Amino acid sequence: MKISKPIEDEAEKIKKVMQYWIAHNNEHILENERWLKSIYELGLTEIAKEVESVIRNVKEANYHIESGLEKLKKLKTKNLEKKFKQSASKTKSADYAVRKDYKDIHFTQIGSIHTPYKDSAPYQPVENDEGNFIIVLDPKYVDGLYKLDRFNYIYVLYYIHKVKRKPEMRVSPPWALGSEVGVFASRSPIRPNQLGLSIVRLKKIVKNVLYTSGLDVFDDTPLLDIKPYLKDLDSKLDANYGWIESQKDWDHLILHIKGIPHEY
Repeated sequence: MKISKPIEDEAEKIKKVMQYWIAHNNEHILENERWLKSIYELGLTEIAKEVESVIRNVKEANYHIESGLEKLKKLKTKNLEKKFKQSASKTKSADYAVRKDYKDIHFTQIGSIHTPYKDSAPYQPVENDEGNFIIVLDPKYVDGLYKLDRFNYIYVLYYIHKVKRKPEMRVSPPWALGSEVGVFASRSPIRPNQLGLSIVRLKKIVKNVLYTSGLDVFDDTPLLDIKPYLKDLDSKLDANYGWIESQKDWDHLILHIKGIPHEY
């Protein structure tokens, strides 16, 4: 099988990318140097030194990119093919066993989630759920909430503390209608790691307390993290319903998923 042509094409693409990096960095260097002059004129010497450091780093980055580009230009197709074959051989013989360097992984509880649920909770967050849903953040992390109130929705990550059952790799979630799927193809709370994730509306923040729409967790659930939910970045237009779409009662299930009131 001939491989020289695709390798040549790929090498040309890499050359063009590296040339773009160099030109792009040069534009930033020129712009930064103009700002540096203004900063010095304002007498902000300490800040100017920091900016100078940035400019030096970008110039050094360009030096290495230019050096790499020159080396790539000197490589002949024959050498590229040889390196490609060597790389492919290493990939095939690579050891893909699970690395367990981090034997003891620990998380720090950063707050508590409070909901009306003591013994049972919904499978998914209910937007207009009744009751109070609040997240109380440990005061030492309160500065981390700066500007979070600009977002409409947030990710809430938590420890599913009430699950005591050992996880199984095959589960039968409610939407599976009795059939089995892999635990990683489900939203089952009984998982190898008891980590939960919910997306909820952020109503307001008062000091270290966040008021949200309905949460699908038990009262006093340990909070692990909070992240902003970003439009477009976190909403994928080509997302689908996976195996749920093949279920016989699909029309009924979609009403549950979308939270549309209906008669059972």
